[in-house]
Amino acid sequence: MDTVQEALSLRPPRATDGAALHQLVANCPPLDPNSLYCNLLQCSHFADTAVAVEYNGELVGFISGYIPPGKPDTLFVWQVAVDSSMRGQGLGGKMLAHLVDRTGVKWMETTVTPDNGASWGMFRSFARKRGAECEDCGPLFERDAHFGGKHDSEHLARLGPFTNQAS
Repeated sequence: MDTVQEALSLRPPRATDGAALHQLVANCPPLDPNSLYCNLLQCSHFADTAVAVEYNGELVGFISGYIPPGKPDTLFVWQVAVDSSMRGQGLGGKMLAHLVDRTGVKWMETTVTPDNGASWGMFRSFARKRGAECEDCGPLFERDAHFGGKHDSEHLARLGPFTNQAS
């Protein structure tokens, strides 16, 4: 295994990661920025359904998520951020695996714009490695109806069921 991969630390986030998460998201366009306060809540209130990745003491990856009301077997992935220095190494998939294994969920949901090939590729690859499906369920939030014409439509992706550990 390469030394970068060995030096990565995947862990639940802490409130003290909030400012670093805020900066990481700012450095990862086209991710939508949230307020610093929102990032603090992601790192504290939602720590059980999020993962932070450190490399040499720096936050280089983060997934925020939550268990939707009425869906205790589903993790909704809110945002995936990977520092540009760590892209192309499978870190997104490692974070997804960490969260599925830690939470024990059977399903994962997220939203992705139709033209975001990198995200679709990551989620499809992850599902394939887990022997699961990745379904494009169509628009969940539409450009005009939900975003006032200011954001591309977001399609719901549903992954699962997960029955095995990552290979």
